[in-house]
Amino acid sequence: MVERPAPLVAVINTGSTSTKVALFRGHDIVSDETVRHSVDELSAFRRLIDQVPMRESAVLDVLERCDVALTDLDAVSCRGGLLAPLPSGTYRVDDAMLEDLRSGRYGLHASNLSAVIGARIAEQAEVPAFIVDPVVVDELCPEARYSGIPEIERRSIWHALNQKAVARRIARKLGKRYEEADLIVAHLGGGTSIAAHRRGKVIDVNNALDGDGPFAVERSGGLPAADLVRLAREMPPDELLARITGRGGVVAYLGTNDLLDVENRAAAGDETAKDILAAMAYQVACEIGARAAALAGRVDAIALTGSVARCKPVVRGIKRRVQFIAPVHTIPGAIEMVALAEGALRVLAGEARAKRYRSPG
Repeated sequence: MVERPAPLVAVINTGSTSTKVALFRGHDIVSDETVRHSVDELSAFRRLIDQVPMRESAVLDVLERCDVALTDLDAVSCRGGLLAPLPSGTYRVDDAMLEDLRSGRYGLHASNLSAVIGARIAEQAEVPAFIVDPVVVDELCPEARYSGIPEIERRSIWHALNQKAVARRIARKLGKRYEEADLIVAHLGGGTSIAAHRRGKVIDVNNALDGDGPFAVERSGGLPAADLVRLAREMPPDELLARITGRGGVVAYLGTNDLLDVENRAAAGDETAKDILAAMAYQVACEIGARAAALAGRVDAIALTGSVARCKPVVRGIKRRVQFIAPVHTIPGAIEMVALAEGALRVLAGEARAKRYRSPG
């Protein structure tokens, strides 16, 4: 009897200036390529959605270079975009999801393009297209939703895809299923999200997009409210929003989003760079402490991930302050492409069921 080969899954992850494409044969990576898009190339498109044919062509070119025909594929797994809040899991891409992504009903971001492109390719290949753990995964406990002002509810926008994948790995290291573990995961990158994972659900996490939690490489983090109102009187709203979500944090203090450059400056004796790295570690550690309280002190492990987890001074500073809570594990970078493949493979293997997206509209 001839053994059937493991499923072949194409993975698509669209960023603001790149399209990442990977191929997985089961859990083994066959190819992983990043196609860069120049500012001039992207400026030719008036609307974000207009980029779809160009980016789809880039994906098809990668598959062709890998000598993969669309009929060889068993599934396409895509990064999830800005959608209605939803529970964690793998979702089948359908018309309702595509409508919300195309229209930007819940926000416009390059990640919205992944499922649109994936659906077009999957239709040609006659295979399913999925998204896995988009940034809007919402499992917050009721207490975590209160902001202190009735008109504002705390929202769940975070690095769900990488966080959930890292949490599963840490749970396995502990000899547990993810659904049995109590973990704190800190994704440290351009934005930072620090989440309390209680038995398979994230019951509390800071909003990593809109200015909440510690400052990050490109995010302001939480700000003194009255001072923010005063600043808003002096600065146009669009400029202030840009300072919060893209030009805040390390960028605002040091004029760069290259943390390796900051680390080198600190090592060369730049006292401001040293202070910024120390402050970042301090604020992240304090937020981890808050998540420990959310878990009532029952924490099996703490994980540090994301690009900043490669910065030794920051990692040392965090560990020094939080290792009394639980053992600290470091998984630098992001494993999003692997996580997307694994989400699709769980469905193809019958280990999980693909969920249906439900738009409130």
